Amino acid sequence: MKLNKKFFLIAKTVAILCFVILLISCASTDIKLNKEAELAYQLGISYLNEGNYKQSFIHLQRAYELTPKNTEILNSLGLIYMHYNDLQQAKKFFKEAILIDPNYSKAYNNLGIVYTKMSRWTEAIENFKKALANPQYQNPETAFYNLGISFYRLGQNDLAIKAFKDSLKRDPTFIYSYYGLALAYNKIGRYGESSEMLTIAIEKDPTYNGDKIKFIKDLYKKYQNSEIEDPDIEDYLDIIHY
Repeated sequence: MKLNKKFFLIAKTVAILCFVILLISCASTDIKLNKEAELAYQLGISYLNEGNYKQSFIHLQRAYELTPKNTEILNSLGLIYMHYNDLQQAKKFFKEAILIDPNYSKAYNNLGIVYTKMSRWTEAIENFKKALANPQYQNPETAFYNLGISFYRLGQNDLAIKAFKDSLKRDPTFIYSYYGLALAYNKIGRYGESSEMLTIAIEKDPTYNGDKIKFIKDLYKKYQNSEIEDPDIEDYLDIIHY
C-alpha cells in the first residue's frame, strides 16, 4: 500500500514536470514566433513607407501568418490592397482589425476612405465619425478632413466647412483642409473666402511654397491628362479665375 502511494506521488510529480516543460516549450515557441512576426512587420512597414508595395506585402503577409490577430498588421495589409485598388480585400482587412479592436480609429478612417473610393458617402461618413468617437485617436485632423470631403461630395457644404475647420483646430498646418475649405466656400458662392483659403493652402504646401504659377501649371497638366481622375480640377480653375 505504501509502495503504491509512493509510486503515485512519483508519477504525479513526473506528470507535473512534463506539463511545466511543455508550457515552457510553448511559451518559448510563442516568443520566437512573435519576434519573427515583429521583424517581418517592421520590414513590411519600412518598405511600405518607401512605396515598395511588392516587398512590403511579402513581409506583412508573413507577419499576418504568424500573428493573424494583430490589428496593425491587418491595417497595413488593408492599405496595400487599397493602393492596388482591390477595395473588397482592403475592406475585409480593415473590418477584421475593427472586430478585434472596436476602438481602432485608424482602421475606421481607412475603411471610410475605401467607401469614398466606392462613392458610398453615407457609409464613409459613418466610419469617419466612428474614428473620431475615440478621444485617444492621434490623427483626428485626417478623419475630420475626410469627413469634410464626404459632405462636400454630397453637396452638404455647410457640414463640410465645419469638418474642415474642426480639422484645422486640431492641426493648423494640415494643408488639405485649407484646400477643402477653398472648394466648399466656392460651392456656396463665398468666392473671396474661397480664394483666400486656396492662397493659404498654396503658401503652406511644401510642393509650391506660395508659387501660385506652379500650382496653376500643375492644375492644367492634370486637366489635359485624361488618365487623371480629379473631380475638383475645374472647381480649382474657377477659384483661380475669380
